[in-house]
Amino acid sequence: MKFKNIYIKALCVTMLLTNISCNDLVDMKPINEISDADYWKTADQFKLATNEFYTYLRTFTDVLNDAPHSDRRSDLIYVSGGSAFSNGTNTLPASDANWNTAYSRLRAINNLIEKASSYAQPAEIKKYVAEARFFRAYIYFDLLQQYGEVPLVTKTLVTTSPELTASQNTRTEVVDLIVQDLESAIIDLPVESDILAADKGRISNGTAQAFLGRVALYEGTWQKFRGNATRANTLLDKAIASSDAVIKSNQYSLFAPIALGDSAQKYMFILENQQSNPANIIKSANKEYVLANRYDFNSRQIRTNITHASLNNVYWVTRKFASMYLCNDGLPIDKSPLFKGFATTTSEYENRDNRMRYNLMLDGRYYWDNENPGSRITWKSDAADITGSRGKHKSNANSGYANQKWATERRLDDNQEGYDYPVIRYAEVLLNYAEAIYERNGSISDADLDKSLNLVRNRVNKSMPKLSNGFVGTKSLDMRTEIRRERTIELYFEGFRRDDLIRWKTAETEMPMDIQGVTWTGTAYETYWTGIKSNIVGGIYRIETNRKWVEKNYLLPIPSQQIQLNPNLKQNTGW
Repeated sequence: MKFKNIYIKALCVTMLLTNISCNDLVDMKPINEISDADYWKTADQFKLATNEFYTYLRTFTDVLNDAPHSDRRSDLIYVSGGSAFSNGTNTLPASDANWNTAYSRLRAINNLIEKASSYAQPAEIKKYVAEARFFRAYIYFDLLQQYGEVPLVTKTLVTTSPELTASQNTRTEVVDLIVQDLESAIIDLPVESDILAADKGRISNGTAQAFLGRVALYEGTWQKFRGNATRANTLLDKAIASSDAVIKSNQYSLFAPIALGDSAQKYMFILENQQSNPANIIKSANKEYVLANRYDFNSRQIRTNITHASLNNVYWVTRKFASMYLCNDGLPIDKSPLFKGFATTTSEYENRDNRMRYNLMLDGRYYWDNENPGSRITWKSDAADITGSRGKHKSNANSGYANQKWATERRLDDNQEGYDYPVIRYAEVLLNYAEAIYERNGSISDADLDKSLNLVRNRVNKSMPKLSNGFVGTKSLDMRTEIRRERTIELYFEGFRRDDLIRWKTAETEMPMDIQGVTWTGTAYETYWTGIKSNIVGGIYRIETNRKWVEKNYLLPIPSQQIQLNPNLKQNTGW
């Protein structure tokens, strides 16, 4: 069975085995399209049923839309009109599709695990059961991040099940189940290199270890910054061990083809098997995606107008994020003698981390998109390529800082992009490792920085000094700030920033800050972009003010409809 067909087959299984409820805690409709007595007879049937779970993975719409983990709900990206979840004005909803969908999916997962318990040859299906346990952990972690304490349902329910009127389980119980499921899955999942070519993209034990590292770091820091050191240390130890196991497995590596030079990271995000980069490197060269939601131009297109939305259109990058990029001497802009200031529309991009000019768009530079004209012709940035380009970018719209991440340069029609979405990247594993060590011990050795964070930092910044204890000390830097900076820069627009601010308990400081754009007064923008003059405060383009963040915003409210259905559910504090 080819993995690229997994989603078509998953849809068939979904239609056969479940009815998805729109508004109940669990789907109480019978599984009547095909009886369980007629199914679950072979290992291939378990495999086919498990395929459905891969449709649960996060994808591009989760970061492009105003979704729970999107950077649109953080302080890095603004969209015209703002986000109530970013500026702290969201209200108590009657219903929430994220809650409803999660429990419908858990029913399907629990059903498979139950049926596996009576299968005559458990060794034949143990990896599929392990995949199911991974996905149960995956969904409960998503619920935890959004709502905190939630009801644990680990079996299929009937109308008389007491779980339907139970209160939430404690946060500790939820996390313990997630950890238990992942540790169980790790044992029975194959090593990445042992997965057959036709099954590439399925969950490996490295995937489960990487995800366990993410979960343990999240909850470990959540507990640390809320005063529970004992619980925090236990989880941070687990985060270190799990991330280190992935590193030591040698199954994954950062995507850094020599032929792409410092543009390697840019093209990784838009990698297709058709020419999508100057070196014509295809997906098989990418060993960085530990887990991806897999797309293909021929068999499963993204079907979202991702390029036009991403390229200088919908997403206004904030001044705060642009200012986070280091200069190429490894120093922040307020400390580096290499920083060129804001006199011109491009001076602040000079001598900066190379990721800045590949994530953002520079004024006056030629850009390509998926249209014709607009797309690449020779991939050499020569005269022919320029003829086919979109033209030169003008930084006189939105915030003045424009995004280009996720936008292809390959000629194709709208909605036909076929690059994969990175659910877990090896770069994240390395950053998780470094942060977990620092937060567990209050320090990190240069050797641990070199085996983790510095690999990410120097992937496309070969001449930038490594982060080290000596460098931090002599340059009057703060190690925690630099570890968090690296994470924010590397994982930009991948759905981490809001969750990071929440677990660090710094959202109350960072989120109320004004959303700002470019420096205007005393710069070229005074004559280049006169239309924003009335919005200039302190010399800077001010976009949104009166933002807030109070303690209740650290969790989303439980939908009121759920509490009406089950009065034993407790509303989150403050809602």
